[in-house]
Amino acid sequence: MIQAIGTSSSAAVTSTGTATSAAGAADFDTFLHMLTAQLKNQDPLNPMEGTEFAVQLATFSGVEQQTRTNQLLEQMVSQSGAGLGQLAEWIGKEARTTQPIWFGDTPLTLDIAPDPAADSVQLIARDRTGRELTREEIGPGAGQIEWYGKDGTGERLPEGQYSFEILSIRNGQTLRHDQVGAYGRIVEAQLGNSGTEVIFEGGSTARPDDITALRDGG
Repeated sequence: MIQAIGTSSSAAVTSTGTATSAAGAADFDTFLHMLTAQLKNQDPLNPMEGTEFAVQLATFSGVEQQTRTNQLLEQMVSQSGAGLGQLAEWIGKEARTTQPIWFGDTPLTLDIAPDPAADSVQLIARDRTGRELTREEIGPGAGQIEWYGKDGTGERLPEGQYSFEILSIRNGQTLRHDQVGAYGRIVEAQLGNSGTEVIFEGGSTARPDDITALRDGG
């Protein structure tokens, strides 16, 4: 369904953009021909006054700038419109990402997938700057767990953006070091500096290619 919406939107944008670009180019060419003809055919004994010529040049510059602006806008719409159309269906769903996610009043669902050979698994929580806050033994085995944001003394960690990692260990030796996906609710999709991105509750962001799973919000 998402692909169909994106394809339809992209086709409509391309068609509209092509028509607009053609119309803008035609207007610009017409103005250029008219100005050139006027300069060639003016009376040598009564040439165009300087002020009138300046107005013509100003108009010429304005038409040229508007044409370029329209072309840039068409490029932006053609590159981002379809992506935003697709992401619109993600709003309200919960998405899994390894990017920092907001921890607030409710626990976070983490998707744990350690090395099957591990006899010990440690979960590491980091703040948005990458600083390690907690490290705890969660035992071997894959699946989803609820993270309640408690430190080593049982105190609740402050609200904020957190990312997670696991260490897969066997006989005291680290086998693997993996990032952990956490679920957050998507509330918005927008065009950012690095392209289209989704925004989670609490303001965390992620690019669509950082999303590894979607599910209906609980």
